[in-house]
Amino acid sequence: MKTTLNTLDIARALKSDENAAWSWSGAKALAEYLEQLEEETGEEMEMDVCAIRCDFSECESLTAFFEEHSNKSLADGFADYGIDIDDIEDQEETDEAIRSHIQYHGTLIEFDGGVIVSSF
Repeated sequence: MKTTLNTLDIARALKSDENAAWSWSGAKALAEYLEQLEEETGEEMEMDVCAIRCDFSECESLTAFFEEHSNKSLADGFADYGIDIDDIEDQEETDEAIRSHIQYHGTLIEFDGGVIVSSF
């Protein structure tokens, strides 16, 4: 027996997970991503909010994600990845460097109000 969920059903299920802190916009963006992934792969997914919570993290910005997950300052974290902070002139270039790093290692979902990144 199966129940088919739509985008809002998925987002509601994510938001109802008391151990996660998804924003409504983040839950909706993640739900849309999961639906798109299911469509692209042709494989149905099982709704497992615990697994999703463990596989993805939401942050308010690319910089916040990088600093939170590297446990270092931006300059020190960039140095670990061979990125010279002196070559970066503004926030847009900082975001692009972080974006490229995340996309190389995992999945990045950007939405109005934040980002969601897969664990890597």
